[in-house]
Amino acid sequence: MKRSIPLEKFAMPVLVTVALIGLFCLLGGCGEKSAAKSNAPALADEEYIPVHTATVQQRTIALPIHASGILSSSAEQRLSFKIGGVIRKIYVDEGDVVRAGQLLAVLDKTEIDAQVAQAQQGLAKAERDLGRVDGLYKDSSATLELLQNATTGRDIAKETARIAQFNQQYAEIRATRSGKIIKKLMNEGEITGPGTPVFVLFETGKDDWVIKINVSDRDWARLNLGMQAKVMMDAYENTNFPGKVTDLAPAADPVSGLYTVEIRITPQGKRFAPGLFAQVDITPSQSRPYTIVPIESIVEGNGKSAFVFALQPDGTSVRKVPVQIAFMEGNQVVISGGLEQVQEVVTAGAPYLTEKKKVKKI
Repeated sequence: MKRSIPLEKFAMPVLVTVALIGLFCLLGGCGEKSAAKSNAPALADEEYIPVHTATVQQRTIALPIHASGILSSSAEQRLSFKIGGVIRKIYVDEGDVVRAGQLLAVLDKTEIDAQVAQAQQGLAKAERDLGRVDGLYKDSSATLELLQNATTGRDIAKETARIAQFNQQYAEIRATRSGKIIKKLMNEGEITGPGTPVFVLFETGKDDWVIKINVSDRDWARLNLGMQAKVMMDAYENTNFPGKVTDLAPAADPVSGLYTVEIRITPQGKRFAPGLFAQVDITPSQSRPYTIVPIESIVEGNGKSAFVFALQPDGTSVRKVPVQIAFMEGNQVVISGGLEQVQEVVTAGAPYLTEKKKVKKI
């Protein structure tokens, strides 16, 4: 007799199998979606950034020298005391017109007068000593050596007195020429040292205006006397004053290491005054090859240093190259170094690039 199997026992394994199959299908579908999502960023990384490029140009030019300075005059003088001391009296102020020989300031002469008196007394004693020794020598009571020593002592005392009297004369300042006091550097009661400027005297009626600029040794070597210069002043915008190199310092300043160059200019009918700020451009005759790139290719500029993105030979990658800027001319930049092996640089799109980005020329 056959035993019947209940339907509930048969249906249970079938349901479990169907459930497992559904679960595997669900997991498989999720895996495909995950794979599709993981492929999406990989495709985005392969996107190209459109850029414009420019060919690096070579040009032989004379690199101009740009410098700035203060307007002054070769007739300008800095007046000072020869000796140090306390300033007792100042007789003029800034802006005063003075004549040649006019007394401008004096020191307290208490110390220098005492030195003069001491030197004169020493001279008088030396002369008395010489007189006594000379008398003894004539009576054969003193040797020739004593007479010679006394004579030398008298001569030394005489020169000491002369020095004291000379310093006494220069315990005051007098105008060396007619002009105007354009600056008073010290006041009454201050202690001044020998040669310390107290006044700046500007000779009136002179048009010998000069600008003194400081240049590096390389620029100094490219300059010659008589070279033409272009001078611009903030006080007179849109006005160019012709200038000429009239003096080149034979040695560098020991503090700054720069060389002083003097540029002589004419007022061209304008009113000049000492202290006006001026900018000077000089174009030497010597020229050398330089690299020229558009100004749009420059990124991360800092003074004379900057960067450009150079297009690699594969045409899809770039390299960040440091460069040295010589000067800017309109919408172009003159590069003095850094692009020796570069053919093309990125212009439009350069600020958004990195070396990991792919580019495409358009």
